[in-house]
Amino acid sequence: MRLCMVGTGYVGLVSGTCFAEFGIDVVCVDKDATKIEKLKKGEIPIFEPGLEDLVNKQVQNGRLSFTTDLAEAAKGAKAIFIAVGTPPRASDGHADLQYVHQAVREVVPLIEDYAVIVTKSTVPVGTAREVERIIAEEKQPNAVIDVCSNPEFLREGSAVNDFMRPDRVVIGTDSERATEVLKEIYRPLYLNETPMVVTTPETSEIIKYACNAFLATKITFINEIANLCEASGGNVQDVARAMGLDGRIGGKFLNAGPGYGGSCFPKDTLALTQTGQLLGTPQKLVEAVVKVNDERQQQMAERVIQACGGSVKGLKIGVLGVAFKPNTDDVRDAPSLVILPALQKAGAEIIIHDPEAQEEASKHLNDVNWVSNPYETAQDADALIILTEWNEYRALGLQKIADSMAVKRLIDMRNIYKPDVMRDLGFHYVSIGRPEISGQGAADNKLKEVS
Repeated sequence: MRLCMVGTGYVGLVSGTCFAEFGIDVVCVDKDATKIEKLKKGEIPIFEPGLEDLVNKQVQNGRLSFTTDLAEAAKGAKAIFIAVGTPPRASDGHADLQYVHQAVREVVPLIEDYAVIVTKSTVPVGTAREVERIIAEEKQPNAVIDVCSNPEFLREGSAVNDFMRPDRVVIGTDSERATEVLKEIYRPLYLNETPMVVTTPETSEIIKYACNAFLATKITFINEIANLCEASGGNVQDVARAMGLDGRIGGKFLNAGPGYGGSCFPKDTLALTQTGQLLGTPQKLVEAVVKVNDERQQQMAERVIQACGGSVKGLKIGVLGVAFKPNTDDVRDAPSLVILPALQKAGAEIIIHDPEAQEEASKHLNDVNWVSNPYETAQDADALIILTEWNEYRALGLQKIADSMAVKRLIDMRNIYKPDVMRDLGFHYVSIGRPEISGQGAADNKLKEVS
């Protein structure tokens, strides 16, 4: 079988490569000639653990190729996956489907026999019907074209494993023939007894948004509970652990922090609220989630300012991590892009380390200093912030950091370290949903500041 993957962004590149790993011939096509040339040379445009090796392996095996020629890519393809961007519209936040519609219009005239056009991009409910309308409008009389919704459920940082060992595969189509084609494509997963949810296109499209909105709600919920813990003296980590032991709730996505970010949750929650408004069924809970998360990121900047005695003017602040999560270079809607400019506006000097995201973050953050290792961020710093829980930040030499800082002040927005350890090292330690503590060294530093 031969597949065509339209779009070599995060979803398209990971999906196309993993399909090739299944033993399927895959041609990935993109209009960005520079990106295609880099891919042909084995240069991967995103950081995703394991992806580079898998791409090179499948290219060498002859099952994965890249081109800018859509006609070449679509020729003989049994399924054509649309994996182009669906960014939020600036006007209202609704998913912008112009790239999906354009891809369909360009693909339809190239289909000579039978093919399934599969929407892999995250798209609002009703998109598959719109694709069917475009196909009818383009009038390709010698071809039979079915439409299927097949949403992805990939987590950045573990996308390859998520694709190869998914919790489920969702197939949304009215066509039995298209269903059989998709089942054949995903046949290797039958060995793992992966559940196949076959449903209508509308249901499939809603499933994707419902999943992401629910997970965003869990994150926002535990962040609200963290606020309650801080006000009352509770410990949010103990609360989350006890909640997670309840089989009805589960422990995932119950880690309190500075708010969710990334390429999916902010975009998809906003799109879901807009779809609800358009269809006259307001998604009030999700609307509240969006509002609370936006406010939380702003509040995190104020938390740093308060930890520094009410002002950061003229202070040197070190930052560990700017990616929205570890194991990715993605900074889209990352809390860092809200928190750090707010601190700069308040007069702080920002020094940053991130093992992968510097290039992407540099497109958004101005007048910051980048350093090559985490210890340099602490040198003569008045405060140190942990924004991303990269593994290399979990076992830092804390005494070395304490000795190098001007003030032993650590704001841990990912709750990596234990408060009692930080107290013994003399830190003024601020975390999320846990009591704020000050060691003797921190108290000494405060006296020095006052004098």
